[in-house]
This record gives sequence, structure tokens and C-alpha cells, in this order.
Amino acid sequence: MSLSNVRDMFSRPEDDGRVRQSWENFLSHGDAATDSLRCLVEDSWRRCVGANVDPTINQAASPLGARDVSVLKFQLRDLLEASKPVMVLARDFLSETGTVMVLTDQKGIVLEVEGDSSTMGPAEKIHLLPGASWDEAQCGTNAIGTAISLGQPVQIHSEEHFCEGIKRWTCSAAVIRDPVHGQILGVIDVSGLSRNYSRHSLSMVVSTAHRIESFLAKKELQFRIRLMDRSSMQLSASDGSGAILIDRHGFPIKLNENAPSLLTSLGCRIDLNNPDRINGISTGTEPVASEDALPEWLRSEWVEPVFDNGERVGSVVRVPNQQSKFRVSKPLTARASGEVKAAFPGAKGSSPELQQAIDKATQLAKSRVPILLLGETGVGKEVFAQGIHSLSRYCDGPFIALNCGGLSRELLASELFGHVEGAFTGSRRGGVAGKIEAADGGTLFLDELGEMPLDLQPHFLRVLEDGQIYRLGDTKPRQVRFRLIAATNRDLRQEVAEGRFRIDLFYRVSVTSIRIPALRDRQGDIRELSKSFIRQLCEHHEVEEKIFDPKALEKLEQYPWPGNVRELRNTIEGLVLTVPGEVISQHDLPPELFMDSQGGDDSRDEVSVANLSGLAKSEFEQICKVLRETSGNATLAAKQLGIAKSTLYLKLKKYSLDESMDSWRSTQPDKPFSING
Repeated sequence: MSLSNVRDMFSRPEDDGRVRQSWENFLSHGDAATDSLRCLVEDSWRRCVGANVDPTINQAASPLGARDVSVLKFQLRDLLEASKPVMVLARDFLSETGTVMVLTDQKGIVLEVEGDSSTMGPAEKIHLLPGASWDEAQCGTNAIGTAISLGQPVQIHSEEHFCEGIKRWTCSAAVIRDPVHGQILGVIDVSGLSRNYSRHSLSMVVSTAHRIESFLAKKELQFRIRLMDRSSMQLSASDGSGAILIDRHGFPIKLNENAPSLLTSLGCRIDLNNPDRINGISTGTEPVASEDALPEWLRSEWVEPVFDNGERVGSVVRVPNQQSKFRVSKPLTARASGEVKAAFPGAKGSSPELQQAIDKATQLAKSRVPILLLGETGVGKEVFAQGIHSLSRYCDGPFIALNCGGLSRELLASELFGHVEGAFTGSRRGGVAGKIEAADGGTLFLDELGEMPLDLQPHFLRVLEDGQIYRLGDTKPRQVRFRLIAATNRDLRQEVAEGRFRIDLFYRVSVTSIRIPALRDRQGDIRELSKSFIRQLCEHHEVEEKIFDPKALEKLEQYPWPGNVRELRNTIEGLVLTVPGEVISQHDLPPELFMDSQGGDDSRDEVSVANLSGLAKSEFEQICKVLRETSGNATLAAKQLGIAKSTLYLKLKKYSLDESMDSWRSTQPDKPFSING
């Protein structure tokens, strides 16, 4: 670097008066016309004019809201972790210097501010605080924004700022780059009022940026070691498929021996010495890949995430050999519609909401990643799970389902992991395999995952990460390989926030998710579902086929069905068994379906026990009977009834049993359960 270039890096406070004159000339005539102005400053002023920056502003735009700042910090947690030591030091090191240290993201949005407490007030007045953007195109020439524009260290003093209200400040900034791939990750800046100018502040931010980059380089090396350790099996391909190891930023870092030739046949070449980022591969907890953003040669179902201790450390792209048994199927648009319909026989309807869920399930079925099914109780999550299994590469293996709700902690542990002989009192002679082991080579469907006890969650997470299971009481690991499909009607993010669900397990099971719509959100499908159920149930119970009259179908379509498809099916089954004639009229329908039309409360509110008849009355009596037998224990009652505990609570509220049971528990704990009505 020449001596003139070095001099151009630093501001010269003695030139402030001439720089001020240059600024006024520039605004008036578009030409600075002075040798006192550094080239990088004049170039920046010209960019500001091109971006229509208002030279009279006295602060940055209003900062982002607290929630948006929190989201941004979560996304940049690696940068914040690497910067934390120097930011902590800045609190003491910059004390009484009249300056603050500022960390921003790659766009100039402030993440952290630390330093002299007496400078914090003036800094806040110009919005030098978290969430505010100091991009050059918004705030004019300033060290943060200009450093990003130039990609190099910058010092901006006093009159060199483009905007009038910021000319009281002096600042020095250096960009922080990704140590592996070189792109700008953020900026470290030292700012203070003009009287606190120091030539050495520029060297301070440069050395600080290098320190942060060194920390990031060390951490990236650790991530790559973990990625290599976790993906060694996936890189070996006895079926002739290719494997590409992708780091957590989307860059390829390793190919197996089959990959180059397969990539060439797809019109793609990867140079590991100078790799390009593969767009469309997620680097967070979102779906693994976005089909629209991926390059033409790459399919989303080829992308598999790699986890270590619940943290995503990268991905593996499996490129199938043309003769491989794992050859990928045609895209959904080219598939025979009958194949998809056959895979989801219970998902009747043509509503856009349902079709969107089916399309996504079909697309994800060919991948190996866990899928989280979201939706209310009774929407048909197991129907979707079975459909995904039938379209997956595990379709020849078993489909094993287990509801995590309604089971005690001990029973659920035994059901999941199995046990060896003598593991506990009552254990089966010779031991028994659990559901996880039984799902080896197939699909494990865990319903009501949100109800899994907190202390069991790390054990299940370990199975997902290591592919090994220990039966209860055993010291010998057993190798398992299965596809996980989980389902919940709870908000797992809220469960994580309230400490009832582990965040590492949440990230592991929610790599991809499908939201199944409630029946009230697709009422146009009720008619088709009703006709399908009545045919199936008449055949199943060997009774003469029945039909609905138009008024009855209309009433079914008007009811909101809080129990969703399951409630509709159960209602129709009751009608099939109790209505003597061939035609089911609206007078045969359960009374709760008419509550809205009679001006009562919402149909999901409590119903009068005295007015119950038919299926509803039988259901009410059965629930009362089981509650008496279980002494009001909702967990055991739900198990005996064969429903989820959350479903039982809905039934209790529906029949006003929840208040009666609470009263009985508090006043007569030793007496059998009873209900008035």
C-alpha cells in the first residue's frame, strides 16, 4: 500500500473547516472543489446523493421493535458469541474515554452497544442503539455504512459525515468477514463525540475485527469436525449413489467417489477448491430445502440435515444412482393422481387447504428427515402419517404408532424403549422390544409428542442422534434406523418457552412441519367426507346402505365440528347403528348440531345432559362409567376410553363434567365419582 493510500485511511481534524466548505460546495454545485477532502469521503457523498439521502437529518431512522431485534440476534448468535468477549471488555476499557463500541450486522443494523456510560445518552439521541440501521443509503456517510460499502476499514470524522446532525461525531469501523468464505458478517465500530477523536481507534477496530474472525474460524473448524464425524456413514454409499457434504452455511466441503460422475450427468460441477454456495438449502430450523430456490439439478428430497447434540451442523445431499433402489420419484405435478389419493385414503376433500397439506406431505415423503404434523385433535394426523409412510423409502418396513398422552411416565418409557427381564417389577420374562425397536426399517409415529415427560426427552433425542437404543435395564446398545413422524396439537414453541419441552428436541423433530387444517376451515369437504364415511361404516357393520337427505347434509355442513374429522365419523357411525330407515334426516341428528340455529351458545359450549339422546347419551354414560372406575383419574380414564387426554378434557367440558369432577375431588376425595343429571 502506498504512503498516500495509508494517509487517505485516516481523518485529519485540522482540515475540518475546509471539509465543511467542501460539503457546502458539493451540496450547492455538485463538486467539492478542494484538495482537503479525501477521495473515499467524496465518493461516499456521491453515493449518498444517488440514494437521495437527506443531508439535513440528525439521526438514524427509528429502530426495529424489540421482537424483531430478538429474532435478528437469534439468527446472528454465532457472531454475537464471537463478539461477546470484546464487547464485555469495552464496558471497562472504554470507560471515561467518551466513546462506545458498536456491533452491527452485515446491513449496518446495530446489535450491541457498550462503552462509556456518559456517551450512551448522546448516542441514543442519534439512534446509535440496537435495532437502528446505519446503512450509508439511509444515514449518509458514516463509518459503519461506508465500511460496508467499501468492504474495508474506514475512519469518518466530524464534517466528513454527509448528514448535518451527525457531524458532531467521530467514528472508526472495520468489517467482520466470514473466515472461510469471505463474505461480510458485520461491522465493529468505535464512536464518540468529535472532541474525542483518536487516530488509534481505527487500528483498535481492525485488531478487534481480526480477533472476532479468529474466534469464528475456530468455531467453524469445530463444526466441520462434528459434521464429518456425524456423516461418515452417509458418505459411504453401497448402492452407487453420490453424497455431497454441505456445511451449515450451504457450501459443499466433501464429495464421495460416486458424486462427481453423477453430478456431471446432471450438468453440474462442484469445485471444492473454490466452491459456490448452493442456494435453497436451509441453514436454520426451517424446512431443509426450498424447491423453488434450489438449482435445477437438485431436488429437495435429496437433502438430509445432519445433527449433533440437537444442533444442526450441516446437511448431506444424496444424489441417487439411476439404478439405485432409492431412486427419487417424479415431481408431484407429474405423478398419477390416483397414486397420491391411494396414499391418503382418509383425507377426503378438494379444499385448497387440504390439498396444500397433501401436496407438502407427498413432497416430503421421499426425504428421510423427521416430519412434525400440526393440527387440532381429530384432524387426521395418523391418516397423514400412514400416507407419508406408504410413499416413503421405508414403505416396506413396519408402521408403528404410539400415543404419548394418557400414559404414565414409567409405562411410556417401557413402551418406547422396551425392557430386559428383571428391569422392574412385573417386567416380562425374556424382556420385550419397545416401539422404537419395532419400527426399525420403517416409520415410528408418535402422537401427542408434546405430552412426553421432560425427563424422557433427552433419552429419545439420543436415539434420534445416534441411531442406538438401550432397553430399560440393559447396557447393550441396539442399532435402529427409522423414519420419525411426530404429531401434536400443542404449540411446541410455547411449550419450549415455558420449560415443558426441550429446545434441542424441538429443533430435531421439527425440521419440516405440515399443518393439517381443522374441519371447520374446510367445510366444503364435509359433504364428501360424510358420504364416504356412511358407505364405509354401513359395509363395516353389515347394515343396509343409508343416505343423508339434503337437509341433514346441510346441517352437517353448518356445524363447526370441534372434534374435527374424528367427531364427524363417530357421529355418522352412531347414526348408521341407530337410525332404522334407509334415509337419515335432520331429525335423526344429535341435538348439539342444532344449538346455533336455536339461538343457544356456540355449539362447542356445554350441552344439557337432560336433552342428550342417541350417540351423545351413550358417550356421556360411558365417560361417567369409566371415571367412576378410575376414581376420576383423567389419565387412566383416557387410556381406557382409547382417546387422548386432551380429547377427554374436551368431552368433560362438553358435558359439564369438568366442574363436577373438580367439586367431587375437593369435597369428597374418598367417595366414588358421581354426576347429577
